[in-house]
Amino acid sequence: MDLGFFTMPIHPPGRNLTETLKEDREFAIFADELGFVEGLFGEHITDAAETITSSLIFISWVLRDTKDIKLGTGTVNMPNHHPAMVAAEVAMVDHMAEGRFLFGISPGGLLSDAEVFGNLDNDRTEMFVEAINHVLAIWEGDPPYNLKGKYWNITTEKTLMESLGQGVMNKPYQKPHPPIIVTAVAPFSKGVTAAAERGWDPISANFLQPQWVASHWPKYVEGCETAGREPERKNWRIAKSIFVADDDKVAEKYATVDGGPYHFYYHSLFTKLKANGRANLFKTHRDQSDDELNVPTIVDQLVIRGSVNKVVDEILAFREVVGDFGTLLYAGHDWQEKNLARRSMELMATEVMPRVNEAIKGSDKKFQTGT
Repeated sequence: MDLGFFTMPIHPPGRNLTETLKEDREFAIFADELGFVEGLFGEHITDAAETITSSLIFISWVLRDTKDIKLGTGTVNMPNHHPAMVAAEVAMVDHMAEGRFLFGISPGGLLSDAEVFGNLDNDRTEMFVEAINHVLAIWEGDPPYNLKGKYWNITTEKTLMESLGQGVMNKPYQKPHPPIIVTAVAPFSKGVTAAAERGWDPISANFLQPQWVASHWPKYVEGCETAGREPERKNWRIAKSIFVADDDKVAEKYATVDGGPYHFYYHSLFTKLKANGRANLFKTHRDQSDDELNVPTIVDQLVIRGSVNKVVDEILAFREVVGDFGTLLYAGHDWQEKNLARRSMELMATEVMPRVNEAIKGSDKKFQTGT
C-alpha cells in the first residue's frame, strides 16, 4: 500500500490567505521529503474556507521545490472551465512536471461555484463529459480541431497558420495523456463504472462511511469488464482522515475537540452537503434519518486517530471492510497546531505505513483482481 495525500484544503474562514497558501505548500513539500508518492489538491472559486482556487497554478508553485512526489489536480471542475484552456494548461503543467503529474477531474460539487459560472441549472455531469471529451480530442487530434458540442465549439479553422504554429495546441508530456483520476463521493457510484470503462481510476472520498467506500470496488470491476481490461486493486485510491500522535490522549483531543481542525473540517462538509441534499454520504445505513446525524459522531466514525499502534490497527481494520487498495491518501487538514500536524505526517510515513505494509505482507499474497 502506497502513501499519498489529498487536500481540499479546508481552513477556518478568516485565516490570512497568504499564510494558508504557504501552509498548504509546506504540507506538500514535507510530504515529498517524507516519501509520499503523490499528492492531489482541490480547487474552488467561491469558498473562503477552501482557499486554492486553481489546483494547476498551485501545482506549478510547488513543483520546483519537490523532487519525487507526483502532484495532481483533485480536481479540475470541468464545467467551470473552457475545455481548450484546460487542454492547454494541463499539457503545459505536464511538461513542467516531466511526467510527475496526475489529472484529476470532476463535475464539481460546490453549488456556489456552479452559480457564479452560470451553471447552477445546467446538467453539470453532461457538461463534464462534453468537456473532457473535447480535451481528449484536442490532444488526440490536429488543428483546426473543429469540435462541436452542446456547450462548447472549438476550432482554429479561420485563423490557422500551421507552419508558424498559430492555431496549434500543444500535447501533454505523458502519452497519450496524463493518468486520469475521478473522485467517487456517492455510494454505489455509477461514475466509477463509467470512469473504469474509459481507462480512468477512482479516488474514494474520505467523508464516506467504510461500507460505502467498499461499494466502489464492484462498480470499478463492472466498468473494467465492460472495457475488456483487468481490474487491478493497485489502481484504487482511498482518502482517509488520519491523525497520529505520540500519545493517544493528545490524538483524541486534537482529532475530536469542537473547534479543532478535524471537527471543523467535518462540520463544514456536513453542513454544506446536508444543505445540498447529500447527507446520505454520512449515513451508516440508507434508512437513517438526517436528524440522527451530528458532527461529533461523524468525526468519531470517520477519523482514524491515536498513537502509532492504534492507527496501524485501525487502518488494517478499515482495509478488512473495504478490501485491498493501492494508495492510502492522507487527508489534509488545517494546521491549527503546526508541530502536531507535522509530527502526524512524520509518524504516518516513517512508522505507521511500514507496519501496515509488514502486516499486509504477512497476511496476504500480492494484489488480487476482482475479489
